[in-house]
Amino acid sequence: MNKFPRRDFLTAAIAAGAGALPGKAQTAIAFPKGDFHLGSVTYNLFQNADLETIIKTLEAVGFEAVELRTGHKHGVEPSIGAEERARVRRRFETSKVRLLSYGTTCRFQSPEPEERKQQLAIARQFVDLAHDTGAIGIKLQPMGFPAGVPEEGAIAWFGASMRELGDYGASKKVEIWMEVHGKRTQDPPVAAALLHAAGHENVGACWNCNPPDVQNGSVKESFDLLRPYIRNVHLHELSDDKYPFRELFSLLRQAGYNRYTLAEVAESKEPERYMRNFKALWTELKRPCA
Repeated sequence: MNKFPRRDFLTAAIAAGAGALPGKAQTAIAFPKGDFHLGSVTYNLFQNADLETIIKTLEAVGFEAVELRTGHKHGVEPSIGAEERARVRRRFETSKVRLLSYGTTCRFQSPEPEERKQQLAIARQFVDLAHDTGAIGIKLQPMGFPAGVPEEGAIAWFGASMRELGDYGASKKVEIWMEVHGKRTQDPPVAAALLHAAGHENVGACWNCNPPDVQNGSVKESFDLLRPYIRNVHLHELSDDKYPFRELFSLLRQAGYNRYTLAEVAESKEPERYMRNFKALWTELKRPCA
């Protein structure tokens, strides 16, 4: 299998995104001005919570946004009808929490065209759901490359699928975010190659705080590589001293990132207590160094 060394895409990917600002989208979307903000995904902290519990808990601890992962108890899925979609939209509009995105498990790495077609059909359903409920994006989830297939080919067809979905999302004013995720596909140069292959301004990246981001104790090289594409950020355990979160926060601030950083953490028996502690550490790490 052909593999890409870490630096092979560095110059090309940065050049391809030159002039692109993090958070820039094809559609006009209002975001909080100034610094970035804190939210949560439902994976895994809220996987067993209904929608009302999710909203009330996030409001209580001062988290501002949520990404609803498919398959969880909240039940907000493409299968719900127009009346329920309208109810979900109204509930978020009357809350302090923004319905930011949907966490799909759609993947386009399969070498089988029919499978990619099916994945695209599911992804379009999530785009429609996001449009109807007021979310601004859907998240895709790469899971590595198929065995025995050259990575160049997989990158090409993955990119083509994302480009097609980017067109559909743009027509609905919904962004497409590729999570930096999966064996090999989480390596920043490969993720950048996938996004470069998509070549669509409505297709961006969801930074995911993975171990391969870190080179010699720093994430700067990886961040510079993916910066033109970043539309969303997933955070994991902030107490992990192997990941330079303070540096990441500084890089986000320097880049003018004004969107959300979402806690993607383990389930807790005391979610409110855990989230208050998470927010306190997030606030400290976000504070500019003297």
